[in-house]
Amino acid sequence: MTLTGKPAAAPIHDDFDPHVEETFDSPHAEYRRMREHCPAAWSSAHGGFWALTRHADIVAAVTDNQRFITSKINVIPNMSLGKRRPPLGKDPPEHTPFRRALDKTLRGSRIVALEPALRRHASRELDRMVTAGSGDISSDFATIYPAWTQVEWLNLDPEHAPLLAEVARLYNIAWRSEDMAAVAQTSGRLYDVATAVVRDRQSNPRPPETDPASALLAEETPDGPIPVEYVIETIRQVLVVGLMAPPPLFGAICVHLIRHPDLQEYLRTNPDRIPSAVEEFLRLYSPYRGFARTATQAVEIHDRVIEEGAPVTMVYASGNRDERVFDDPDTFRFDRPNIRQHLAFGRGAHQCAGAGLVRLEVRIFLEELLARTKGMALGGELEMTRLPELGPTSTPVRFEAAGP
Repeated sequence: MTLTGKPAAAPIHDDFDPHVEETFDSPHAEYRRMREHCPAAWSSAHGGFWALTRHADIVAAVTDNQRFITSKINVIPNMSLGKRRPPLGKDPPEHTPFRRALDKTLRGSRIVALEPALRRHASRELDRMVTAGSGDISSDFATIYPAWTQVEWLNLDPEHAPLLAEVARLYNIAWRSEDMAAVAQTSGRLYDVATAVVRDRQSNPRPPETDPASALLAEETPDGPIPVEYVIETIRQVLVVGLMAPPPLFGAICVHLIRHPDLQEYLRTNPDRIPSAVEEFLRLYSPYRGFARTATQAVEIHDRVIEEGAPVTMVYASGNRDERVFDDPDTFRFDRPNIRQHLAFGRGAHQCAGAGLVRLEVRIFLEELLARTKGMALGGELEMTRLPELGPTSTPVRFEAAGP
């Protein structure tokens, strides 16, 4: 990855089409092709953008905060409605106070303390579905369970859980159809939740170690406290990320388990192996293809010149299956020696602050699901999401309940 003084212009021909209809497996085949033949790939869709598909190139770019910034555009398609929402919408050092405040509320002790409540929620929702004999993991369980997770972490009133689940479902539909009016409407409902909790914490602050809104309000920047409107926008953004990632991730995990009943049974009889399985599932089925950056100067990568000001997507899902890093990358393997190199949570300054919470969510999900079932099968056609997410948005499953 080198600087260049070459004149830069958008390529004439597209290297890939992000609008092509996908199946569960087809994106990974396409990314394999791109890694081999066009690792720095161009598409004229969404106003034109680049995609980096090899692990080393992605890591180099996302850890270079000078040449690749998030403050101009951080997701493609860009449907941010013109807002620079922190923390993703800010670059270091401006980004640092937001991350510092959130990190306080996601330390190991806080995550351990959340486990009993999250397990109760997962157990209740799975009992309902397994007892019924069928249900949609993505559009039902993986919307309501993460909503309860957000309620517990953000210390929201329990009545917010069904509201957040419904908003997440509608937001996903609006995003997939690129319906800007619907995106704005559902985003507004999340702003209402964020505004209410921040206004309450202004009057009734809670311990910053256990309350994200209070931690953000108490945080200091070189210019004083974080402005209240930025605190509201941060809470709204963590709600979106926490609600949108689980449906494709949990759905993809279920598809994998259904395809591999031997793995199902192994994990049922060896639940101590579930944490290792979680890490490999995160590598294989990262629910975000990748967030975007903007090049601040012309950069040459693999004989392609990415022009100054060009949007660049970091395709984490491709990097996670890069043959140069992961041996036999499309195969599930326990205890890969380099598993921590996966990019499911990104890398660098904007690496996911909630990684520990996500690992807890997925582990509880697998433990409770496998304990309640002795078999599963697909109950209908999968519906797939679209850029920037990756995976199913509808995963109908038939459950064979475990015996007494």
